[in-house]
Amino acid sequence: MNDSNPPGESPGDSSEGPHSEQVQKQHVSARVPEGVGQGVFSTGAILMTGGAEFVIDFVQNLGPPASVVARVVVPHGVMNQFIAALKKNLEMYSERFGPPPALPRPDPPPRQQTVQEIYDELKLPDENLAGAYANGMMIGHSASEFKLDFLSNLFPHSAVSCRVFMAAPQVARLLETMKHNFQQFQQRRQNPPQDPPQSPPQDPPPNPDPPPPDQPPQG
Repeated sequence: MNDSNPPGESPGDSSEGPHSEQVQKQHVSARVPEGVGQGVFSTGAILMTGGAEFVIDFVQNLGPPASVVARVVVPHGVMNQFIAALKKNLEMYSERFGPPPALPRPDPPPRQQTVQEIYDELKLPDENLAGAYANGMMIGHSASEFKLDFLSNLFPHSAVSCRVFMAAPQVARLLETMKHNFQQFQQRRQNPPQDPPQSPPQDPPPNPDPPPPDQPPQG
């Protein structure tokens, strides 16, 4: 995983023709398929925890309805690396440009929405339902935004499976969300829910005495 992508550095020249490009950063090389290189712009993210993966839904809320512009599926085992990479890049950003300005926090709703209610208000295109698998990450930043390249490091070539652009303040909030969800995940693993105690089996009720056999008529 490359967590130190120099700002302002452009991707390398394509060696695969007009339909892909190749990114090389600090000994990490990943192909960028057509349709991924342009990336998507996100103004926020929703993170969910599944049985074997985390799902990050990047949301664009520039006008109603808000929509999920990218979905990234991350295995449990690499989320901590993603958090460390994002934290390091935010520290590098702050050293060069100063801390990102804090975003205003909206007033909490009177009732916490359920996940179903949240997604009832979102537009989730069919092409984003399955999401993009990622087990690696490359990060770059400028003075105003971050570029998050999610990688699928699979044989025979690594590839950028999803590219997301976010404003620097949104990246700081994304890091908070990732850390919070990962801490909750670790707590659940350390303290799994206990099955409720089961009552001991009871002996079945005794069978009633069978009726006496019919007596043959007396002649």
